[in-house]
Amino acid sequence: SFCFCFCSRSGAKLVAPLGCLVSRQKHTLPDLPYDYGALEPHINAEIMQLHHSKHHATYVNNLNVAEEKYKEALAKGDVTAQVSLQPALKFNGGGHINHTIFWTNLTPNGGGEPKGELLEAIKRDFGSFANFKEKLTAVSVGVQGSGWGWLGYNKEQGRLQIAACANQDPLQGTTGLIPLLGIDVWEHAYYLQYKNVRPDYLKAIWNVINWENVSSRYAVCKK
Repeated sequence: SFCFCFCSRSGAKLVAPLGCLVSRQKHTLPDLPYDYGALEPHINAEIMQLHHSKHHATYVNNLNVAEEKYKEALAKGDVTAQVSLQPALKFNGGGHINHTIFWTNLTPNGGGEPKGELLEAIKRDFGSFANFKEKLTAVSVGVQGSGWGWLGYNKEQGRLQIAACANQDPLQGTTGLIPLLGIDVWEHAYYLQYKNVRPDYLKAIWNVINWENVSSRYAVCKK
């Protein structure tokens, strides 16, 4: 949608309503950079199809609805409505942010260890890659209910950190850490294949981690 600002002959601006000024593009579901079956046998095609085309799509749709309502509340100056919409914005916005990162963190030709600066930083901050892997796995297994395990970058301290977030809480918006690698431990990410055995899913996912993507995220946030 387009907004216009009209000027009268006297040069005074007739400003468009606030709702019009908060013009935005609707969020859309990003395409996966690989086929739904590309991560097999570690994550099967049925999980990937449901996870992407149903779950992520729902977050996108609900985020657009919540933003539209928020835009209306802003235009009306309705602070109560703005506050009441915060949980929906956080949950659906976080779901969209988290999954958009997650898909790029995975690749059919993944696994192994990172290289270069990222590997050096992991060794510096966790002692070894094996220690890091063990710690992130343990934090992810330990998430109660639904949530995410994350490797993030603490810009103030210049170091890597591991964190867990509940539900769809976005890492940076809730902890300040810049997200590098996210592991989704909601049951919809693994239940069809691994049932209730989350540790088996977490063991398998290391085979499809896209270290090039994680490394490029690290390089960008260090600047």
